[in-house]
Amino acid sequence: VQFVESGGGLVKPGGSLRLSCAVSGFTFSNYGMSWYRRAPGKERESVASITSTGGSTNYADSVKGRFTISRDNAKNTVYLQMNSLKPEDTAVYYCAAGVPRGSGVIRVFGSWGQGTQVTVSS
Repeated sequence: VQFVESGGGLVKPGGSLRLSCAVSGFTFSNYGMSWYRRAPGKERESVASITSTGGSTNYADSVKGRFTISRDNAKNTVYLQMNSLKPEDTAVYYCAAGVPRGSGVIRVFGSWGQGTQVTVSS
């Protein structure tokens, strides 16, 4: 099982980024997916989740209205479009697979990817 996150970078407040997470080693279309983030000195937190078909999404209050999660089951990839970025969005972002619960998933695989760093700073 592999999760390969990409798309992070340095962006100014108010800017946008689109993260991607390509997965392999399991049947992607069978699982819900979620994005998590870990800011310096903080616990990892869930950001957004999406059902296996993409028919339902859920967001943490801190990102609602600014972030959009989507998926392409033909490409085994989940995305996170991040708009109106704020300095407090600075974190390493990870994806995970499992059963959606709130803005996260009940993870079914133990491994995490390397994550992708998002830094929001002027």
